[in-house]
Amino acid sequence: MTDPNSHSVENISIENKSAWSVFVIFLRLGLTSFGGPVAHLGYFHDEFVIRRKWLTENSYADLVALCQFLPGPASSQVGIAIGLTRAGYTGALAAWIGFTLPSAIALILFAIGITSYGDIIPMGVLHGLKVAAVAVVAQAVWGMGRNLCTDVTRVTIMAIAACFVLSVPSALGQVSVITIAALIGLVLFKPEKTVAHDPLPITIRRRVGLFWLILFFALLIGLPLLSALYPSHTLAIIDTFFRAGSLVFGGGHVVLPLLQAEVIPAGWISNDTFLAGYGAAQAVPGPLFTFAAFLGGSMNQVPSGWLGGMICLVAIFAPSFLLVLGVLPFWESLRQNLRTRAALSGVNAAVVGLLLAALYQPVWTSAIIEAKDFGLALIALVALMFWKFPAWLVVISCGVAGWLLTL
Repeated sequence: MTDPNSHSVENISIENKSAWSVFVIFLRLGLTSFGGPVAHLGYFHDEFVIRRKWLTENSYADLVALCQFLPGPASSQVGIAIGLTRAGYTGALAAWIGFTLPSAIALILFAIGITSYGDIIPMGVLHGLKVAAVAVVAQAVWGMGRNLCTDVTRVTIMAIAACFVLSVPSALGQVSVITIAALIGLVLFKPEKTVAHDPLPITIRRRVGLFWLILFFALLIGLPLLSALYPSHTLAIIDTFFRAGSLVFGGGHVVLPLLQAEVIPAGWISNDTFLAGYGAAQAVPGPLFTFAAFLGGSMNQVPSGWLGGMICLVAIFAPSFLLVLGVLPFWESLRQNLRTRAALSGVNAAVVGLLLAALYQPVWTSAIIEAKDFGLALIALVALMFWKFPAWLVVISCGVAGWLLTL
């Protein structure tokens, strides 16, 4: 008797491997994937491991481990890597465009609406979005702390990191914390040896991977020098967003303090608009890094609008492409390196501290002004963590509640 599942497996195996098919699949995910990076990884697992069988369980877990190891948005990097293994470089680009475009378009439209018609939007709505950001970041701190700060040493690193970045509120201070935490991890942590796994379907040679890594470091070092030698607002924002995308460990929420330390002191955007946009970013599907599109779209200097949004979007995601393409050929040996994993343990604890500091400044201090603000934030947090409401519904509800509280 023929296995009834054999036809479906055969159909999957001969499924079109074109970049267009990758784009269509990821576009659907980009339109429907609410809930943040952990939820995105769940959507990807269901789509590409269980349903389509593009990857085995072990190879998918290995891919997630690689992208957790790299700085940048882990879920987007997993999507880029899946597209790459399926349809080469064009598949990687198709996966990123499909997954990112829906939320980027929505946030640029929101940015244009605020900058062009901000006077007709009730202030209570924007303040409600800022209060929603308090609940979202608090939930992220709790979840990341529970997973990454599992002992006294890691909790201590987290607390010291938070205090340091609050005392030295700059991008340099945050990079220093990450570097020191990596060195502490090398000394203090002794990770266990890895178990057997399925190798990833890698199609990039090590020599080519080395080229992408050299290009990444050349841009990371060269863009600040170019920006200093040839002062230009466009070059400055490319440098800022590329650096942010290169130095964020721990997911999209951690980009908040890095960008806040750069764009607000420079006068590119107001703190109120920054936090309102961050709140709105929780209400759209897809990666949280598309918050960069909102910032570029609402800049008070040229380029802004659609052009500014797209420049910032490409700049913040460019490191993810270069790192995935560069590290994939070396991952098989790198994952076995215990010293690398020990350093990463220290970095992971420190990024929880960075996010905890961001929860206080600027998120809490800008949003929680009166007792009613605290009450609204508390209800929003309970709705997210215990009632299990989707983030987009909580954000929209906070905007409506903020407006009602001003009547």
